[in-house]
Amino acid sequence: MGGFGYEWEPYVPVAVRKARAQKVLAKRGVVASPVRIEGRKITRTFWGQSWCDNLEAYSDYANRMPRGRTYVRNGSVVDLTIGDRVIHAKVSGTQLYTVKVEIGALPSARWKGIKAECAGKIDSLVELLGGRLSEAVMTVMTRRPGGLFPAPAEITLACSCPDVARMCKHVAATLYGVGSRLDTVPDLLFRLRGLDPLELVSSAGSAALVRKSDDGALAGADLAGIFGIEIDDGEAAAPPAAPKRAAKAPKRTTLILSLIHIS
Repeated sequence: MGGFGYEWEPYVPVAVRKARAQKVLAKRGVVASPVRIEGRKITRTFWGQSWCDNLEAYSDYANRMPRGRTYVRNGSVVDLTIGDRVIHAKVSGTQLYTVKVEIGALPSARWKGIKAECAGKIDSLVELLGGRLSEAVMTVMTRRPGGLFPAPAEITLACSCPDVARMCKHVAATLYGVGSRLDTVPDLLFRLRGLDPLELVSSAGSAALVRKSDDGALAGADLAGIFGIEIDDGEAAAPPAAPKRAAKAPKRTTLILSLIHIS
C-alpha cells in the first residue's frame, strides 16, 4: 500500500496471466487463435509492416503504442479474429480483457480513385498480396490520407478494461497483432476495408483463376506456399470422376492461382 492510500494489485508474471487466460477461454469452449511473435520484429512483410507504420504515424495513438508492442511480443493477445470490417480479440492483462475494433468501409470514391491510378499496373493477385509492385503503385496504396489504410477517425475502439483512454495498451496490442496476421494472410486487409482485391488486377484471366471459401477469405495451395499459410478445407479429396455433364460447384471451394507472373 502506498503512502497516499492507493493499493496496488500484486504483480502476476506474464506466463501465469497467459495460462489463466487460456484456461478461461478453454472453459468457455473457445478455440483460440493467439498472436505469436518470433523474436523482436513484429512484422516481416510489406503489408504487415505498412499496417503498423500507418498506426504509428498518427499522434492520436503515440502514447500507448510502445506498451502495445510489449504486450503483443510477450504473447498477451491470446485470441485474435479478423472479419469483415471488424476485429475481435482477447488480451491477457490483470484480467482477461475483450477488445473490439471496427474499421470503416473505404469510401467508394477513394476506392474508385485508387483503381483508376493503378489501372493496368497490377498484373497478378499474388504480386499484389506479396507487395511486389512498383514504388509508384505502393505509394498510392499506402499514402496518408487517401490510401487503403484507415485513419483514426475511421477506427472505432472498445476494450473492457477500466482505462478511460481511447487507445489502451490492450487495443494497441490487438492492432499490432493485426499487422502480424497480415504477414501470413494479407488479403485480410481488403476484408477489413470491405474491398475485393481482384478489382485491382488488370488481367484476371492471365493473373489468377480465383474462387473463395464460404467465409470469403482467399485460400489455396499456391498462396500457401508464398505466405506460409497452411490450408485445409476440412474435407478429404476424392478421386475426380468423369461427369457426363457440368457438375455444380462444391459448397466449399478454394483458391487456385496461376503463377504465370511469379519469378
